[in-house]
Amino acid sequence: MTDLISKLTTFFKVSLWHELPEKSHLLMRFLINWLRVTYIMVRELATGDLNLRAMSLVYTTLLSLVPLIAVAFSVLKAFGVHNQIEPVLLSIFEPLGARGQEITVSIIGFVENVKVGLLGSLGVAMLFYTIISLVQKVENAFNFVWRVKRSRTLARRFTDYLSVVMIGPLLIFTGLGIAATVLNNSAIQYLQSIEPFGTLLVILSKLVPYFMIILAFTFLYKFIPNTRVKLGPALAGATVAGVLWVTLGTLFANFVASSSSYTAIYSSFAVLFFFMIWLYLAWLILLTGSLVAFYLQHPKLVQLGDKPYELSPRQREKEGLWLMAVIGRRFCRHQPAFSQQDLEQETGLLTSILEDLLMTLVEGGLLAELSGDCPSYVPAQDISSIKVSMILNCLRSAEESRSLPIKSLVEPSVDQLLQQLAAAQNSVLADLTLRDLALGKL
Repeated sequence: MTDLISKLTTFFKVSLWHELPEKSHLLMRFLINWLRVTYIMVRELATGDLNLRAMSLVYTTLLSLVPLIAVAFSVLKAFGVHNQIEPVLLSIFEPLGARGQEITVSIIGFVENVKVGLLGSLGVAMLFYTIISLVQKVENAFNFVWRVKRSRTLARRFTDYLSVVMIGPLLIFTGLGIAATVLNNSAIQYLQSIEPFGTLLVILSKLVPYFMIILAFTFLYKFIPNTRVKLGPALAGATVAGVLWVTLGTLFANFVASSSSYTAIYSSFAVLFFFMIWLYLAWLILLTGSLVAFYLQHPKLVQLGDKPYELSPRQREKEGLWLMAVIGRRFCRHQPAFSQQDLEQETGLLTSILEDLLMTLVEGGLLAELSGDCPSYVPAQDISSIKVSMILNCLRSAEESRSLPIKSLVEPSVDQLLQQLAAAQNSVLADLTLRDLALGKL
């Protein structure tokens, strides 16, 4: 038994991360990659960061749930499909069993008691503020998973969040309505009487809710993080989250059904108790699926075993010069400016590392950030006046503290050597400018 544990430990800590031979089978590469992602996921969940994010979202959800459904109810009522909210809530709270029905009835009752006309302008503003704060908290959680340090601008928050709140429910219920209409079509009804089409259609009708869950999760993973998420990783993460949703939902339903002792202890508070636990699990499932999508989109991090991935000083200079060169070349050719997402695709760098480099160059007065739906970057000065030595000095001194000067205790000989190196560099670079670098005139 000890030997088995030792072998498993060696496999997961050493053997699993070895580079695979080039001739290895595609299926083997796929399985090894998923084993790596699974191991990293388990280790990531064990740190507790996702747990804390999920717990904070539970609190925000409790405050925002009724206003959110009230707004969705008002939008759907204008299109005459507001009666479909209750079945959807019942399906979401299905793992709570009979208590899920109680919670659904209570929420619907709260929503019906919300009279927008009686709230006044301040009340309506607070209603939307509560909803937007929930979506913002969700975005921050997803940005944390995707290592994104910058949230959307205030204008983008307002437009994007309101589009989710106002248009999202309509699209969801329209999709459900279309699916129901297709299944009730006369041609489909006729096919049900013919085997094996009848059995296949029955299976398909049972799978439709799961497909809808996966599609909804895919939309969330594509839209909410403030970075470009590819469809493949988003769909894979949504599939994992969908499987976890169904599996944990079934287990939780069994737990609730056999929890008479909790009901005896907590009495009427048992409903709230189970409701908060399910909300926590739901958010944890969503964040876990997003984490899967993140690692599938960044295989380099999977290969590294999720070890800290930071640029060395040499890599920092190399990537910074490359960024300035491609942005300067695009500027010379009078082409549209590179957005941050374009640069992510070009470099393959993590969003957080690319953001740090861009902000360093912006704060150094070498790049200017253009506002828009997605920030884009152009040279902040005439590229003929930006010296390559200026770029290198900016990248090297980015982390130096300006507010706390430090008395140098370095030996004079070391200072002299550094000055000689700086002088040698200046003589090599001479009058080399960003235009020369961008156009290859070295």
